[in-house]
Amino acid sequence: MELDGLSGPVDSYGGVPVSAYPAIAEHGIVGDLQTAALVSSTGTINWWCTPRFDSPSVFASLLDSERGGCCQLAANLPADEVTIRQLYLSDTAVLVTRFMAEGGVGEVIDFMDPIRDPAPSDRHRLVRIARVVRGRLPFTLTCRPRFDYARAAHTLTVRDERWVLFQGPDTDLHLQTSDPVRLHAEGSDVSARFTLSQGETAVIVLTSMDTDGAAPVPPEREAVLAELEACREFWQTWLRSSTYRGRWRDMVNRSAITLKLLTYAPTGAPIAAATMGLPEQVGGERNWDYRYTWIRDGSLSVRALIDLGFTEEAYAFRRWLRERLEAGGTASGEPLQIMYRIDGDPRLEEETLTHLEGYRGSAPVRVGNAAADQIQLDIYGEAADALAQASDIGGISGWRAFAKLIDWLAENWDRSDEGIWETRGGQQEFTYSRLMTWVAFDRGIRLATEYSRPADVARWTRERDAVFDQIVDRGWSPQRQAFVQHYATQVLDASLLLMPRMGFLAPQDPAWLSTLDAMDGELVSDSLVYRYDPEASPDGLRGVEGTFNLCSFLYVEALARAGRLIQARYAFDKMLTYANHVGLFAEEIGPSGEQLGNFPQAFTHLALVAAAMALDEQLDRAEARPDGS
Repeated sequence: MELDGLSGPVDSYGGVPVSAYPAIAEHGIVGDLQTAALVSSTGTINWWCTPRFDSPSVFASLLDSERGGCCQLAANLPADEVTIRQLYLSDTAVLVTRFMAEGGVGEVIDFMDPIRDPAPSDRHRLVRIARVVRGRLPFTLTCRPRFDYARAAHTLTVRDERWVLFQGPDTDLHLQTSDPVRLHAEGSDVSARFTLSQGETAVIVLTSMDTDGAAPVPPEREAVLAELEACREFWQTWLRSSTYRGRWRDMVNRSAITLKLLTYAPTGAPIAAATMGLPEQVGGERNWDYRYTWIRDGSLSVRALIDLGFTEEAYAFRRWLRERLEAGGTASGEPLQIMYRIDGDPRLEEETLTHLEGYRGSAPVRVGNAAADQIQLDIYGEAADALAQASDIGGISGWRAFAKLIDWLAENWDRSDEGIWETRGGQQEFTYSRLMTWVAFDRGIRLATEYSRPADVARWTRERDAVFDQIVDRGWSPQRQAFVQHYATQVLDASLLLMPRMGFLAPQDPAWLSTLDAMDGELVSDSLVYRYDPEASPDGLRGVEGTFNLCSFLYVEALARAGRLIQARYAFDKMLTYANHVGLFAEEIGPSGEQLGNFPQAFTHLALVAAAMALDEQLDRAEARPDGS
């Protein structure tokens, strides 16, 4: 069986055959709340960074099929003789890849048992169980780790035929198996071929750890099966806290699990996506590292988590956010910067990994993110909105840090910045940035008044009103009859779909409805929404991108709240058809419906949840009215 081969004609990008790479969407994700791995629909681990989400990779064949490293466990049959299906065990993060052939039916079960200890761990176990449920089936196992983004060599130590050690510069990777799997060295890599009959099971365990850690205990089949059951029970028990009972329960549950998988439990910090370097345009340069915590993404997730009933996760991020306010010390010199490492470290130096060819030839491959140094004023509104979602605003020290932030914003809101989309084409007076500074003042006034906290409420009120007047005077285009991207353009921007949710305008305000109509004509394509038009509003980057899934779900929410329920429901149902085979979304949708960008994308899934809840609410109201309108 060809390693991750794809059926159909072979094409190439820059001489790189497409068949060397699975589609971005052809993956599920497993994780233990500190790290995560992507498993392709043909049983290959194509991506795993350890011991943290933002650590260097051990497997990265998604970014270079030859050099990146992978671990495949699959039926050892020609591609045209086996049918493969992948699914999750219901309401869990346990991934099952099924291989169905004339001679038998087998499964590979992948999972990482969530780490219950809140402390960061250097030891992570990725468990793979092969079993045959009918007939007889041959399997093949290959393991080719490539440490430090494939920059570091490793040594192979064979402990015995069921236990090998791959030793990198800072990380050990133990591969241990049960009968009948016998490992064979191939240079510094290993492989195995084995056959299972109906009812038989084989266990393969990958354990990453510090080089001086105690060796892992060899896997016992019954102990591993008990661990699988504990993992299943963990996820199903956690999901019972969800209060969602709406029309799209399966998709909302999968999104909630995905958001949980993308959260670093020791700090409560969510990452934007599990990967780096996956392109917004195949062959293009819009390839970024998303394994960090954005103030914006995390803050917007708070309301969705609270609305779903997951208050513990929402409060954990709010604690992390308060710690950033109190700590200061950003790379930009501002009170907050747009993103941090998951432990709160503000240093995210960007470098290019020139030795990796990129997904299907999409170079450069970047690690780190230079956008951390950008000025984006909208983050202060998103942070304030997140902190305003509950009465716990951090005691005396937390309030003082927050009030100091709003005082600083009163002096600094009226500036140009790079805007929400992290463009690299120069600063502008972005309307969305102004909108969110209005939100920051509004939420600050509300908190100070409701909880009788010391604050310069009079000044905050003056600045809030000044922002409002400026947006209405300069962000509104009489020509377009719409709010525009920034004050020096007539271009529209889908970030402004958040205007009604943030309370700046009522969802049926005439100015908002005409803005929504203008977006329909410029940004919407078959219910899919572009962020903006980069040709009309240059962003400093070459190439184009697909429609942005976050914006498509924000569009559904805006339509629902505007009372356009038939259009909203149709747009939502169409968006759900772009989910992959296990219900996951990347960042964007390409021109032929393919998923593009880093995967899975937290922003997309939180927007899906918000859209589903808004649409449910409006549909329920309509159905309760006597005329059903």
